[in-house]
This record gives sequence, structure tokens and C-alpha cells, in this order.
Amino acid sequence: MSTITAVTPTSTVRPLTTRDADRLIDAAVHAAEGTGVRGSVSVLDAGGHLLGFRRDDAAVLISGETSTRKAYTALQLDAPTADLVELVRPDGLFHTLPTALDRPLLFLAGGVPLHRDGRLIGALGFGGGAPEQDHRIVTEAKAEADLA
Repeated sequence: MSTITAVTPTSTVRPLTTRDADRLIDAAVHAAEGTGVRGSVSVLDAGGHLLGFRRDDAAVLISGETSTRKAYTALQLDAPTADLVELVRPDGLFHTLPTALDRPLLFLAGGVPLHRDGRLIGALGFGGGAPEQDHRIVTEAKAEADLA
């Protein structure tokens, strides 16, 4: 007869909170203001659910969708979307991935995963500027919010 042993985590990592989401959004808005970009910012929890969102009054409407899809992509692949762009080109390792799933992924720079104590706790996405601008905004916001 075999014995089943329950595995318990050695430490609990605090999940992403609405307070964290507010700090991330404020930091992204601040970073975007510094570049003159008008856009949208989305924060997702570890389950891929929207935890926080803000769209600038002057942002194009589609920026809301792109910010959320960038965050979702960063969360699902646990990587900045800027690092994934080459992988979905016709000769890339993941070239069929954008059409293989029911949930829409977006392989444009502007999404980053969020970690606490080495564990994935959510993702941040920004849409509205050029991909390089969006990536810089989320990178600066993540550093400024300091989720440790």
C-alpha cells in the first residue's frame, strides 16, 4: 500500500492586490506623461483577471484592448512581450502560437510579468504608443511601483 504525502508550500507569496494595481497604474501614468504618450494601462492578477485599468481621456479606444492583451500575453508566457516578438515571426519557434489559442495573445512590446519573491503574481500592460514607448512605460512603472 502506498502512502500519499501532501505537499505544502514552504512559504506563501502575497498575491497582487488592488493597492498594488493602483500603484502600478499611477506609475505607468507618470511614465507615460514623461513621454507624452496617451494610452491605457491594464493590471492582471495571476489568474489573468483584470485587477486594475485606466485609459487616458485622449487615448485611442483600441489601446484598452491592446494593453490588456499585452498583459495577458506576458502573464501566460511569463516573459516581457518585447522579448517574444521575434518568436512569432514566420520562421520563429512560436510562429503559430498567436492563432493556436482561444484567448487572444498580442506579441507587441508593452507587457511585462510581475513577480514577488520569485513567483509570478500578475502582469502589467500598456497600449497607445509605439511598441518601444509602451515597453519603456511598463518597465519604468514596474520599477517605480516596487512590488517587493
